[in-house]
Amino acid sequence: MKKLIPFLMTALALPALGANYTVVPNWAKVPTGEKQIGSMHGDVAVSSKGEVYVSVQGGPKAGIQVYSATGKYLRNVPGAPGDFHGFVIKKLAGGEHIYGARLGGQNILKLTLDGKVKLDIPGSVIPAKLKNGNRLRLTAMDVAPNGDLFVVDGYSSDRIHHFDKAGKYLKSFGGKKEFGTKTLHKICIDTRYNPPRILGADREGLRLIHISLEGKFIGVYAKDVLRPAAVAVHGDLAVAGEIKGRATLYDKAGKVVAQLGHNTAPGETATNQLPPAKWRAGIFSAPHGVAFNAAGDLFVAEYTVFGRIHRYNVKR
Repeated sequence: MKKLIPFLMTALALPALGANYTVVPNWAKVPTGEKQIGSMHGDVAVSSKGEVYVSVQGGPKAGIQVYSATGKYLRNVPGAPGDFHGFVIKKLAGGEHIYGARLGGQNILKLTLDGKVKLDIPGSVIPAKLKNGNRLRLTAMDVAPNGDLFVVDGYSSDRIHHFDKAGKYLKSFGGKKEFGTKTLHKICIDTRYNPPRILGADREGLRLIHISLEGKFIGVYAKDVLRPAAVAVHGDLAVAGEIKGRATLYDKAGKVVAQLGHNTAPGETATNQLPPAKWRAGIFSAPHGVAFNAAGDLFVAEYTVFGRIHRYNVKR
């Protein structure tokens, strides 16, 4: 407990803008009958009911696992793939759906919350000249307010591919040369601005960038980020999950307002091998997915062969 006291004092002494977070220790419970959640190299999202969806790539319950608000495992989404490296849940005029980019399958799926396929976009609709060696490594996606889909090829070309809400391919933009990115790992639609824009996690560039929905580079939103792996927005805040063991919250101007779970122990970050015996409540090893619920509570999914999900509650 003594090790946690300095961290908790830091978390309780955060500035305004709703960034006053405290950790919920050991929030996610291992599914009944299992020894661990399963190998995770994916993402996390929260439904309008407050249920937490997590992509798990390995283990007996691989796919998308669903947890209650109290961290109890509820079920798996039937038929959901185990290679959703990045996915979101969005509730639009047509209902609430899971939108996911498959890392291995090279396709994009829109599913109901109970797993029915509503849209399946094959990677073949993207022109071959816009791929590296005719191969996609899709790492994340998000959905604009009008329903358009934006998908990033973050383990290959760094290009963002734009589709309409019906799945029709429209265009591609960006890339390593065009935007100077080194690994555009994940993206989100930043609705804090009018019009909305894309917020991108340039992991190996150690920065967050803004891009217009038309594909124009707007600028650098934040620098000196510890290898950002995932981004999300809520209200006036943005969060970056940093694979080197930290989560940072920013205001609309890109100013740091809080840093959570910072792990400074040598050898414990940017790895999926840290054993549970070395875990400390609220301290990260390799954040790989981030999401807010409607109240602004923060969920962080780790990159780990064991499976780990954190929850931070915002001060009410």
